[in-house]
Amino acid sequence: MADLLRVSVAELADGAADGPLLDMSKGVCEPIVGVELDGGADAATLDRAVTRARACDRLLIGIAGKPLPAQAVDLTHALDLTLAGPAGPAGRECVAVPDPEERLTAVHSAALRNPQASVVLGALLRMTEALEVTTALDVESLAYSTLLGGPEFRRWLDGRRRRAVPPTVAPPVLIDRVDDRLLITLNRPERRNAYGREVRDALVEALRLAVLDDTVTRVVLDGAGPSFCSGGDLDEFGTTPDLTTAHLVRTRGGAGRLVHELADRVEVRVHGSCVGAGIELPAFAGTVIADPGATFRLPEIGMGLIPGAGGTVSIPRRVGRWRTLYLAMTGEPVDAATALSWGLVDEVTPSG
Repeated sequence: MADLLRVSVAELADGAADGPLLDMSKGVCEPIVGVELDGGADAATLDRAVTRARACDRLLIGIAGKPLPAQAVDLTHALDLTLAGPAGPAGRECVAVPDPEERLTAVHSAALRNPQASVVLGALLRMTEALEVTTALDVESLAYSTLLGGPEFRRWLDGRRRRAVPPTVAPPVLIDRVDDRLLITLNRPERRNAYGREVRDALVEALRLAVLDDTVTRVVLDGAGPSFCSGGDLDEFGTTPDLTTAHLVRTRGGAGRLVHELADRVEVRVHGSCVGAGIELPAFAGTVIADPGATFRLPEIGMGLIPGAGGTVSIPRRVGRWRTLYLAMTGEPVDAATALSWGLVDEVTPSG
């Protein structure tokens, strides 16, 4: 594995992370740079480092083992993520971990395996941070379509064994109207409610009922079986006729915009393994209630992709772009208690 480039704040300010992103063969070189934050710097150096960080094409990951001075806050905001030790800084820009060096190695390894997806994700999270939600969803989908046509996703797709998609044996989504409440239940428990075509289309139809009927004052979304939703149906990946159609289906035929539109009326109850779309869509809702055993994971970078069901828009608006990057780059699950402390969910309550 290539060595990780590490720089001090002063070196960052002097442009040490600013070399060309692409090598002579147009591959991404050094997709990630570690920034040592414990050494300190004067105010002028910090200001220059902030300016450099905001313009950098690479992922900039800070490392902090102790509290930072107040003047360093702008720098942690400009970085893509800060990994903080137990005595390190707090805040949405930081993820507290027992061993920042080990976590930095994990993020670096993920970036080396799929450098294109990694740098696209970092740029996207910075770009869409201040955009209106529907505009940001369009930008996410365009980036996702770009990666669908790239070599990293193709390598992942070629490396997996495709299975036949089993026939639907029950309605993919159940709908129950009681007075002013609409209960929507994802109903493919045999596939852990994977967000495939049938589930997506049926969920969209159900949500449109609430959009069209303002007497529905409360929408509750849950899932049947052991998990709320295991994310996109992997056996459908790469099967859309073309990338343009895929973009339009994601943005105009997906559920993210509708959950956002209905957010003040929507409560999502999640349990089990919530993967990809299984947390990207709930994060748009006004209220997310998690079972204590629920876990949350974004695996897409490992597939040469980025979250594509709205997660680069919905999740940063709950936890910040920095922790969103951490979830995506590590691909590892976080538990319900962590999700609650970050604001990814609003309440942890046993199901039933």
